[in-house]
Amino acid sequence: MKRGRWKAGRSYRRRFWTRGWWFGFLWGLLLVLLVKAAVHYLAPSAQAEGRDTAGMQESAPAQADGIESGTTPPAGEEAGSPSKGDIPAASGLGAGGAADADKQLSAYDKLRVSVYLTKEKRIEKIPIELYVRGVLAGEMPVDFELEALKAQAIAARTYIYRRLLTGDRSGLTEKESAADVDDTVLNQVYISLGDLLNRWSGSAKDANLQKLNDAVEATKGQIVTYGGEPIQASFFSTSNGYTENASDYWDVDLPYLRSVASPWDKAISPNYQEKMTMKLKDVAAKLGVKASEVRNMRILDRTSGSRVKGVKVGGETFTGREIREKLSLASSDFTWTIDGDEINLLTRGYGHGVGLSQWGADGMAKDGATARQILAHYYSGTRIEQASGVLD
Repeated sequence: MKRGRWKAGRSYRRRFWTRGWWFGFLWGLLLVLLVKAAVHYLAPSAQAEGRDTAGMQESAPAQADGIESGTTPPAGEEAGSPSKGDIPAASGLGAGGAADADKQLSAYDKLRVSVYLTKEKRIEKIPIELYVRGVLAGEMPVDFELEALKAQAIAARTYIYRRLLTGDRSGLTEKESAADVDDTVLNQVYISLGDLLNRWSGSAKDANLQKLNDAVEATKGQIVTYGGEPIQASFFSTSNGYTENASDYWDVDLPYLRSVASPWDKAISPNYQEKMTMKLKDVAAKLGVKASEVRNMRILDRTSGSRVKGVKVGGETFTGREIREKLSLASSDFTWTIDGDEINLLTRGYGHGVGLSQWGADGMAKDGATARQILAHYYSGTRIEQASGVLD
């Protein structure tokens, strides 16, 4: 029947081609363009703002520290909401987000990190590269050298990738247990997209966001490995001139966390030295000893990283770490003098001292070192590999 109608006459064919066919063709083309535009603008927002609670994780010696996971003291900013146009390229995902594009993503690109935002009391689920960017913003000053920022990005990525790979949830409270990590020093300090977009304004905002994105994009998927496995990538703010053996601070011996020289920190870090004065009776109470015993306490020995290893106080013996944590000192490299009923404490360095020194990394970068050279220095015998290869 259709063939008969089609051959009925030349005038019918002429009307079909000049009116109905062109009208339908143009209308279909318009619909295709509208659909593509909708996918383009809506997909990035959905990727960046997804909220669900599935996840896996891994434990780190640094998490037991309480003062840092390896941080320079972070400067928090006012919270804000992300806008669609400000979502950066650091996710490593294309703008489309359609089914065909998703099939082209690697297993690594599909990884999502569930972060518990402690102030907002909610979980934010984001692509792993966006998480790394948020940690980089929270853990290292943006005015550091780009190579130092790249080294920090790789260390932060290694930390979370190891947690995801092993399914560890250490450092999380019961109410946070549906997440992979929280946004505090018990895991890694993380600045959410909303907060980050409100951290700066004007040209400084554009330049700083671009610098963070450059550091993340330039190192996309790169992690630190030892023997083919992601390392425990601990880091801290400022060394006392040396990093610390993991075995001298934690009850674990890791071959890549060995004491190495870090001479750059002293000249450039504002956290290199700190003085504190306390009442003898307060120190005694914190240590659970008598004030008279505090007057006679003495250092028994020091570690290869020049930090206090053991202290004798009356009949009690404390590790340098115990003294540091009980008295809330900046580091376990400390000395003291007694003045009447007070004790004057002097510390050098800031943090546990194990792994990457952030101010040391910046000093190395200022001297011309690359991110790879920085990481090779602080993590002995390690390699930089693509995370997707390790996952496979």
